[in-house]
Amino acid sequence: MLEYLEELCLLPGVSSFEGPVREFIKSTAMEDCGVSEEDMRTDIMGTLYIVKKASPKAVKAAKKAGRLAEGSIPKLMIAAHMDEIGFIVTHIEDNGYLRFACMGGIDKRVVLGRKVYVGQAMVPGVIGLKAIHLTTKEDREVAPDFKEMYIDIGASSREEAMENVALGDEVVFHSDFVEFGEGRVKAKAIDDRFGCAMMLKLMKEELPMDVTYAFTVQEELGTRGAYGAAYSVAPDIAIVFEGASCSDLPTVSADNKITVVGAGPVIGLVDGGAIYDRGLFELLTGLADEAGLPWQVKQKIAGGTDASTIQRSLEGIRVANISVAVRNIHSASTIASEEDMDNAYRLAKLFVEALAEGKAN
Repeated sequence: MLEYLEELCLLPGVSSFEGPVREFIKSTAMEDCGVSEEDMRTDIMGTLYIVKKASPKAVKAAKKAGRLAEGSIPKLMIAAHMDEIGFIVTHIEDNGYLRFACMGGIDKRVVLGRKVYVGQAMVPGVIGLKAIHLTTKEDREVAPDFKEMYIDIGASSREEAMENVALGDEVVFHSDFVEFGEGRVKAKAIDDRFGCAMMLKLMKEELPMDVTYAFTVQEELGTRGAYGAAYSVAPDIAIVFEGASCSDLPTVSADNKITVVGAGPVIGLVDGGAIYDRGLFELLTGLADEAGLPWQVKQKIAGGTDASTIQRSLEGIRVANISVAVRNIHSASTIASEEDMDNAYRLAKLFVEALAEGKAN
């Protein structure tokens, strides 16, 4: 899983600025997954679609083993979003400081002192605030608002700043990719570059059915790209790969942890935006149990995925979800378990094979 995840996490891709991520996926799909340019297209919003036809070898083997549906096989779309949370430049002060607004849900407590990159030129900057020596007791009792913060790019005037950045430039967190502890990884944007990495890895497999992979845009701003994906592909079944909210900390009660890093893939049952298809949920959990894979569900109704939009499109679309628990989600230092990701991949492959076998009909 890490073969693609590291490169994907290091790329900038704030909502509506997903270009670098999209280009990496396109080139990797052609080089590693046997996909041609004719198999790809990008819609008006920027969602990338890649169609991977069934492998004749896999179809033949499935037929021989009696594991291919006799009737029609459902039209499957697998989706994950390319975008990450970040900021956008809204004002440049006379003294060269940048003011900014959030692109996605970001806790103001996690951004102070963070190194960032601004614009396509990746101009380095730091998110700052007035020094503690200048604050009052009342100031220190509350988290500062974003309007009190600024980005320092080292410019001494508005004119100097505008030589390197412009209004409307994207701002992305700086974060390295670190493997640490017992199979843990730390990086920005594991939500949802994990899902993109899963799709690329699955695309390399010889699967017994056609799959349309939708790498969506602007999920962090309200699952906007998923609208076009649902109507464009019009699948019978869609499965969304995601990063799941996680608060498995010592100070958090069990019912508020939502998910736990290392406890297995998170199988979607219900969240803040979707009630997942019960039959597909039972298929996923049954496959996991049969394969001896650990799994979990969210212990609290929270968060959401592109499935919320896909489910409510057209006449309704059957949706499923496989996620991994992501600690410190929507920050520059998100953490996930490599074993969870590997098990999520194994479950996803079993799910596609089960659909080809007709188990979801």
